[in-house]
Amino acid sequence: MTTKTAKGYDFVAVPDIRTVDKKELTRFERIPTEILPTSQLASLTVAREIAELIKSKAAKGEKCVLGLATGSTPTQVYNQLVRMHKEEGLSFKNVITFNLDEYFPMQPNELQSYVRFMKEYLFDHVDIDMANVNIPDGTVAKENVYEYCRNYEAKIDSVGGIDLQLLGIGRTGHIGFNEPGSSITSPTRMITLDHITRVDAASDFFAQENVPRHAITMGVGTIMKAKKIILMAWGEGKAKVIARTIEGEVSEQVPATYLQRHSNTQFYLDISASAELTRVKTPWLVGEVTWDDYLSKKAIIWLCQKMEKPVLKLTDRDYAEHGMSDLVTEHGPAYQINIRLFNELQHTITGWPGGKPNADDTHRPERAMPATKRAIIFSPHPDDDVISMGGTFIRLVDQGHEVHVAYQTSGNIAVFDDDVIRFADFFRDLRKEFNYSNPQETDLYKGVKEALKKKKPGEVDTPEVMKIKALIRRSEAKAGARYVGIPDEQMHFLDMPFYETGKVRKKPIGEDDIKLIMDLLDKVKPHQIYAAGDLSDPHGTHRVCLDAIIQAVDRMKGEKWMDDCRVWLYRGAWQEWEIENIDMAVPISPDELMRKRKAIFKHQSQKDAAVFPGNDAREFWQRAEDRNHDTARIYDLLGLAEYEAIEAFRRYYF
Repeated sequence: MTTKTAKGYDFVAVPDIRTVDKKELTRFERIPTEILPTSQLASLTVAREIAELIKSKAAKGEKCVLGLATGSTPTQVYNQLVRMHKEEGLSFKNVITFNLDEYFPMQPNELQSYVRFMKEYLFDHVDIDMANVNIPDGTVAKENVYEYCRNYEAKIDSVGGIDLQLLGIGRTGHIGFNEPGSSITSPTRMITLDHITRVDAASDFFAQENVPRHAITMGVGTIMKAKKIILMAWGEGKAKVIARTIEGEVSEQVPATYLQRHSNTQFYLDISASAELTRVKTPWLVGEVTWDDYLSKKAIIWLCQKMEKPVLKLTDRDYAEHGMSDLVTEHGPAYQINIRLFNELQHTITGWPGGKPNADDTHRPERAMPATKRAIIFSPHPDDDVISMGGTFIRLVDQGHEVHVAYQTSGNIAVFDDDVIRFADFFRDLRKEFNYSNPQETDLYKGVKEALKKKKPGEVDTPEVMKIKALIRRSEAKAGARYVGIPDEQMHFLDMPFYETGKVRKKPIGEDDIKLIMDLLDKVKPHQIYAAGDLSDPHGTHRVCLDAIIQAVDRMKGEKWMDDCRVWLYRGAWQEWEIENIDMAVPISPDELMRKRKAIFKHQSQKDAAVFPGNDAREFWQRAEDRNHDTARIYDLLGLAEYEAIEAFRRYYF
């Protein structure tokens, strides 16, 4: 069952490890690490520590020197500090700050500038003396950068060094912009950004080619001089590099591992970012555990994959040799454990995602009745419906269910400028061809062309360009849904307000966003809701869209029709559900997989090369098919029936 927390939800279960010895619990970990239920709670914890340091220094008449980071990770910390300033009287008058890095070249007023970032999130909202604010200067003449960096270091030393340094972590394991290969003694300097770092930054700059190739960064050696270091990481996307950093050997290929050699470093993680740590992923290897159903299932699936053996072939000895003898003692023998799990896995598989009519549904994921169901597929972007669950979408329609699709956002930032000109030109020529011309249309074409010509890299589009980009995505979504087989009146374009900023950074979710979803739910009164549980979406849109759905569902759960409604979560281009988290597995035939591919192809603006490809060079249809093949392969390895592909879902209990 999905773990629900006070402020949201998470899909990683924290195991109950029966040990009072923390050293045993963390024996694979080389850096002190605290795991908190949510990033909100972790951020509040960090903000309180910063606030206490500021106040204790002020009480002594001393300056508090903070090293600050940018990016999405520390934003909630800054929000809390601003709140503390406004509501609790926290003063920043005794604070001196040094930021980690800045792109080069970079004007301070540009959208992607870290000067602008820090002002928007912190400095403009507190009483800090701007003379005490230090951020690497992206406008320094290139020939003067070396001397500038030496002076930056000297200024840190002149105020007694950094008392507390905040860090995030990049996918390459970089801290600041210290890329793989950086030395532990490296000083503040200009560096060349790693390809992966530039790919990850592409969304902020509206295309990888707009990302600067260089940056000025504090060196690892500079960071290591700080009296205390706090590194924060949120989300599944950081889980692997976090595990490598905390449990792996020190290596210049993962610069964050150098922090193992700092005498006062603390990591704060949310549950998702901790998923690959031994105490979370395989807790039976660090101590005695409470063998509940979920952990037993997770452990046995892990054992099968490690030994490459089907469930029914595991032996008592296999369990004993992999730290799982207690499971056999408590619930064994092995064969009985194996049979129970085999049956449970088998019961997740269904070719009838809407329920099989006139069948015993005791052990099926979905109810047999009503035989014809109303379903809503919520699609965060205009293509997530077919990319993520296109095979199930096709199956639901083919089996006669009334399927609606709700496209939550316009997706308008993910369209190349060239496509806008092409469509505007097509519109103009089409009107001319049919003698239905209008001078305003020519003006529109010229205006759009001129606006795009003047647009600087990373600059926000004009309203006209944004609208055309939205219409391009909308037409593609319609084409995909029509290909699957639903009528236009069952396609709903919500254009949720939080998204419509024209920037990668969106507004917080608001009442208007939630109301749009509630109104649609009330109109359709679905028996099934499908929503994206893919929280590793690098742009955060999926997480916000799911937040809105969950809030809407929780508010409406008292409605009578909700008694007969189930919520199923799918995952998208970025990841798949782990086998232990799958409650419904829908086999996809080779023909259906090809139909799914063709539905994805209808999204031509995302074909061949998407504006924001993320960290995977494959096209979306390739990612989807490989993911579906892999899920089927694992089911096959576990000893279940062999299928071409499988789409997976997890049930959300409200």
